[in-house]
Amino acid sequence: MPGTDGRTTEARLGATASQTDAAGPGVGTAAGPTGARGRIPGLPGPRAARRIGWSATAGLAALLVSGCVAMPADGPSERVEVLQAAGAENLQVRVFPVAPHPGEDLAGLLTGFLDASNADEPDYATASKYLTASARSQHRWRPEAGVTVLAKSPSRTISAPKPEDVSIDIPVTGVKVGQIDAAHTYRVVANEPYQEKFTFVKEKEGPDKGEWRIDQLPDGLIVDQTNFRNGYRATHRYFYAASDPSVAAQQQPVLVPDPIYLRRRTDPLTAAARALADGPSAWLGKAVYSAFDGAKLVGDVSVSDSRVISVKVNVPDFGAQPKLCQQMADQLYFTLLDQQGKGQIERLDLNGVKGGCSQNASQAQAVAPGSLAAGAQGLPQAYYLSDTGKLMQTQGSGEGTPVLGDLGQPKAGQTPVGSVAVRRDGNMAAAVSSDQRQLFVAGLGTNERLGTPVATSAATSPNQGLTSLSWDGRQDLWLVDRDPAAARVLMVRGRSVVPVEVGELGGRTVQSLKVASDGVRAALVLADSSGARTLMVGLVVHSGTPAKPEAQITGLRPVAPLLSEIASVSWADTDQLLVLGKEPGKLQQLHYVGTDGSQNTDSPLQGGESMISVSASEARSGDQALPVLAVSKDNEIYRLQGSQWREAAPQHHGTSFTYPG
Repeated sequence: MPGTDGRTTEARLGATASQTDAAGPGVGTAAGPTGARGRIPGLPGPRAARRIGWSATAGLAALLVSGCVAMPADGPSERVEVLQAAGAENLQVRVFPVAPHPGEDLAGLLTGFLDASNADEPDYATASKYLTASARSQHRWRPEAGVTVLAKSPSRTISAPKPEDVSIDIPVTGVKVGQIDAAHTYRVVANEPYQEKFTFVKEKEGPDKGEWRIDQLPDGLIVDQTNFRNGYRATHRYFYAASDPSVAAQQQPVLVPDPIYLRRRTDPLTAAARALADGPSAWLGKAVYSAFDGAKLVGDVSVSDSRVISVKVNVPDFGAQPKLCQQMADQLYFTLLDQQGKGQIERLDLNGVKGGCSQNASQAQAVAPGSLAAGAQGLPQAYYLSDTGKLMQTQGSGEGTPVLGDLGQPKAGQTPVGSVAVRRDGNMAAAVSSDQRQLFVAGLGTNERLGTPVATSAATSPNQGLTSLSWDGRQDLWLVDRDPAAARVLMVRGRSVVPVEVGELGGRTVQSLKVASDGVRAALVLADSSGARTLMVGLVVHSGTPAKPEAQITGLRPVAPLLSEIASVSWADTDQLLVLGKEPGKLQQLHYVGTDGSQNTDSPLQGGESMISVSASEARSGDQALPVLAVSKDNEIYRLQGSQWREAAPQHHGTSFTYPG
């Protein structure tokens, strides 16, 4: 999802703007709205994309993110512990590190180190001053190893050292809600206990002789959720969907988002470009490829006043490799667009040691993420199956019109249809019979017939057969057979049915799935023997030959561990799921969840207690998402307009109210 436009506001703490700027190191200032996706790990939150300007007020202290904020005043800088409050996620505070004071006690040193390690300093030089000379020289602390996100500030058990003590251990505990690895990839954690140990010793020599310093400590950074929101930004790097060897025709390339978190204010453009050059996350790497393939950045990314971004890489000569240059430029363009925001990049110039190429918005659209979401017909229209058995096409309010062929004008004696999914190009649809035992695929042109079933289920009970029809952007159909005796996932290409192997099920069965338009990722709802459901995201990996295609879904990972019930799932953006579900003890609501499990707060939670299914679209009208569609328990059909559910076709009932896909 594109980022904000990069404009900032200032937060002033008892000082004018000029005083704040003049104070230099030790002064905290706000840095504008939250990041690209507004995503907050682990927990749902209110919309955080509003821009809020703050004036100088004494009450501002209650809203500042806790950390190391120094006051512009006479005398030495002092750390100020600032209370958290609701709404702190809307304020971004720039934090400058403060070095340890002579004679500082253990509690102050540990707090100072944790604050300094999360300050806006690229090389962690100040945080390293809290370490012993030996720990620094032997590189015992690797801050780039990752980030542990805790629900709140860690607890510390600190006993006053005795005069004879030369070493003391301080346990640090908390509740982990997220983890970022060395490759910037976020993983949601379901409230795991966290415990690590910091060992302090007294320096025996050097400029810090007699001072307590940290000698042993865990690698990486420790940060609470509030400071995580302040210091890190959700963004993406982009890689090409891997080719399907079982397809003979040339395939349209499309970029797939790989969600990452980067430090917000330490040259994010260069950090994003380097993260892209480093290659995809270990999870996504099985299903994508990169044009970089070992190429690295030379120097930093620069932006001119005319909004032209310049990047240099160590490719010896682009002159003989124009396609490679263009592919790398495509990946960079969308990766840096997530940092700058739409309209903030006029052109990207990519240069090697020799030669180069350029990219702009119009040229990049051919491979843009989500470019397969709506087929070639532009923005998709919505479809629903009316209570009279007709497949209706509609846009805006009103009943709409029946599609052509048997699905829009059912014939006498025709098999009743229970659910339908329209292909993304709008020219074909898949339908499952009302008893969930038969699958049909039919065109939506004049005189198109339903024909004979493409696949059947042996399930004998209602709600145990074929379900969850889903088209990817390459015209493959996916569905689930919930037959208890032979549960399976199927891919249908033309009229060929391909069984799909799903790994890491652990005794669970697939109840439903939705495949992204790029065909690389699938959201699956799994059920265990007790009926408990879990939302997972997996990778689609193709193999085989055109004569004998094969497919599997692998690398399953949980993305919404806090939801105890899941009623419906839809792709709402290239890296975002719309989930109709509920947390324990709460009403059913709409939740926006990233494929890395981080919660999205760009849209407020919406009630959906009476809804049984929802549908969204990866396609966009400019920068605007299409309205969410839903069907209620009494088969009323609705659109979500703003924050209100409105009937889409008053006095008409229906099911399967969806966008193509």
